Amino acid sequence: MGQRAVIYARVSTSDQSCARQVTELTAFAARAGYDVVEVFKETASGVLAKRVARKRVLGLAQARQIDAILVSELSRWGRSTQDLLESLNRLAGWNVSVVAMNGMTFELNTPHGRMMATMLAGIAQFERDLLSERVKSGLAAARARGKKLGRQPGQRPKSDKLAPQVIEAVASGRSYRWIARDLGLSKNTVTEIMKRHRQRPS
Repeated sequence: MGQRAVIYARVSTSDQSCARQVTELTAFAARAGYDVVEVFKETASGVLAKRVARKRVLGLAQARQIDAILVSELSRWGRSTQDLLESLNRLAGWNVSVVAMNGMTFELNTPHGRMMATMLAGIAQFERDLLSERVKSGLAAARARGKKLGRQPGQRPKSDKLAPQVIEAVASGRSYRWIARDLGLSKNTVTEIMKRHRQRPS
């Protein structure tokens, strides 16, 4: 009996289908000797989408009911580099690997896996730094144009206007403290923005 595996397929929009991913991954599993115990399909786009099927896969991994997660490519599993790294670390603690169809296997308890994790961590930090620089550059450009950055009479609160940037930054793995500093908000304001965002109906 081979390793217990689940197939995880994801598409971005409802007019797309997971059928091709599932067919190709099923064939891949048979060739590689995996015992597929369940197939999960999901339609979700963007880093902020709620991915119920992925949570169910993580639940199986935590319960030690699977040994591997089969995906067509890593972008189908990880929402961002930071998210991918964090999920791989969690899975490593449960001895579960993520296997992409191109044969790339991520097992953080191996030298190769640890090397890949180090590379991913560097990429994630680079992405956070880029986001910070974009925010700072945007604020500097606005000031240079003479735009008043404070709240003006009749305007929406600053927190409402910056909410999309806060949500994007949190999704990329930035801490609330750094986001607050970069956007000129208080940490409590950042926390409140994310609280409102998570309470919205899906």
